[in-house]
Amino acid sequence: MRDVRRIPVLPTIVVALAVALMIGLGLWQLLDRLPKKQAYLQQLAANPAKPAIPFPTTPDETLLFRRVRATCLEPTAIRKVGAGKAGFRLIADCRTAAGPAMPVQLGTTRDPKAQVAWAGGAVTGYLSHAPDARPLIAGLFDSTPAPLMLVADAPPPGLAANARPDLSAVPNNHLAYGVQWFFFAGVAAVIYGLALRRRV
Repeated sequence: MRDVRRIPVLPTIVVALAVALMIGLGLWQLLDRLPKKQAYLQQLAANPAKPAIPFPTTPDETLLFRRVRATCLEPTAIRKVGAGKAGFRLIADCRTAAGPAMPVQLGTTRDPKAQVAWAGGAVTGYLSHAPDARPLIAGLFDSTPAPLMLVADAPPPGLAANARPDLSAVPNNHLAYGVQWFFFAGVAAVIYGLALRRRV
């Protein structure tokens, strides 16, 4: 009876609740988030074979990799964005008849000083995520859909062609997240168990 009384009630309750929460988060990742992401990836894999659509006026994650067609009435700016091994992406911000600005990834270059003369016009390609200027921390708490961008099929002279749609660019980490939550729960339980053993 003396040993039982030495077990701190409040810390034990707190640790038990924390372990239960971590197990719940692990189950949520494996039983809810993972199947949804797998279904989403299957949809994205089928998108390139679907008929072309006009560039959407509002962001829609389900349209990633869809074929699109649009008209750039006037490029208001052409900017460079890092593209890893490809060097730089040149992205034109276009004025359209639909109203919202439309980013068009024209092509890539390894020359940091490269310039391109592009006057706009009809353009075809596929939908991808536009570069997100939000800080990483802000993105974690902002549920606003990421803006979309038209990745052009044919680059202007002087630029290399854009890469084809790559499904591996869409992360699917929910299995790893689930396993991590279970691991954290196990570590917390073991550490607290060892602490109780020393106390008793």
